[in-house]
Parts: sequence; C-alpha cells; structure tokens
Amino acid sequence: MKQKVLKVDLVKIKKLRKEFNLSLEEMAKLLGYESPNGYYYLEIGRGKFPAETLARVSEILKVPITELFFEDKIAKMAKNQSA
Repeated sequence: MKQKVLKVDLVKIKKLRKEFNLSLEEMAKLLGYESPNGYYYLEIGRGKFPAETLARVSEILKVPITELFFEDKIAKMAKNQSA
C-alpha cells in the first residue's frame, strides 16, 4: 500500500529564488536571519522549514504555498502483529 506524503520542494524554492535574482544573503535578510547560513541550511535540507518561514517564502516568491510542496509516495510498512 502506498501512502502520499507532502514534502517541501527545496529544488523548486532554490529555482524560484534564482529566477527572482535573490542571493542567499538577500533571501536570508528578507526572512529576518542575521546571516545567510540559517536560510542556506533550510534550502539544502539540513534543517526543516518552519511553517511561518515557508509562508513568508511563498509571499516573497509570489507563489501559493501549495506550490512549494511535492507529493512523495512511500510504501507503507506492514505491521508485524505477531509477537
């Protein structure tokens, strides 16, 4: 059985940021980070995007927040009911 899971589309976020000609430094500043590292770690998947930050990213990149996700289909593990 496959289960659908929504994941943040980091590749799309980076692509859109570059299309807007925003550097990591500029994006980090717009999001309130003191250095670009905090944002960079989110964009490469080293950290998880907080919901509020993702909402702000969607505003900055002028896309609905739903466009910043992709659907990942994962196989659901069968539970072993015998002990």
